[in-house]
Amino acid sequence: MITELQLTRKQAILAWHFLPDDGRTSFNHAGRGRVLVHAGKKLVHRGSIVLAERGLHASTRAIDALRYAPGARVCRVACWGDVVRGDDKLACSHRAVLWLADATFALRSWACDVAEGALCTERDAGREPDARSWAAIAVMRRWLRGECDYQALAHAGDAAWAAVRCAMRAGARRHALSGAARVAAWLTMNYDACDVARNVAWDAVFGAANEAAWGITNCALYEAAWDSARNAAWAAENTTLERALFALAPADVTRQPPEQGCPRG
Repeated sequence: MITELQLTRKQAILAWHFLPDDGRTSFNHAGRGRVLVHAGKKLVHRGSIVLAERGLHASTRAIDALRYAPGARVCRVACWGDVVRGDDKLACSHRAVLWLADATFALRSWACDVAEGALCTERDAGREPDARSWAAIAVMRRWLRGECDYQALAHAGDAAWAAVRCAMRAGARRHALSGAARVAAWLTMNYDACDVARNVAWDAVFGAANEAAWGITNCALYEAAWDSARNAAWAAENTTLERALFALAPADVTRQPPEQGCPRG
């Protein structure tokens, strides 16, 4: 569903936006090339607003912004003016950066928490995950603390992906496709932080949805159960992700999201 709004700065929508790792806009802006972004930076789009095509984009939920992230430079932004709002993103004519931070460590650490939660869910259901899946999380946490090198992480990754293959060969396809084994294995991939976090989140959410709908033979009931579980899982992941990102906010900036509005300037 798409909604068109006209908002004053006092009515600004608070949202999330990720930048490439060099801290510049993803695309050329107003004929000035890729613009370097800093706290307090205000960008203005002149012309029509078309969602996913023209305008300044952001998402009100961090988990949705992560889906489109070109890098791990996270911005808390205020959006106003002409606004076109969709299901998981919006486009606007005015966007101001309230604060920004490098979320590389936070995203990888959060991904570890998500993977650990997926394995714990399997354990609680009476399906003990492979020890190699647990080990992948432990090694990634050690790597984040600087306690092991990438060779150790790659070795743990090879073992974790082998655990996925073993589960599938053993006939435990439900376990493998639920995301638990694969979620842990994604952690060790030599991808950017936002790519790792996206893949981990995606498999964990779809694993939760598959688990909730498992065994339902009626198509309509299956789809309803699957959609409900997916939405609940996305919401839960968004809560923990936003908590991790708000922890990056400068000390003089509120770490909790107000309902609306943004500083004057």
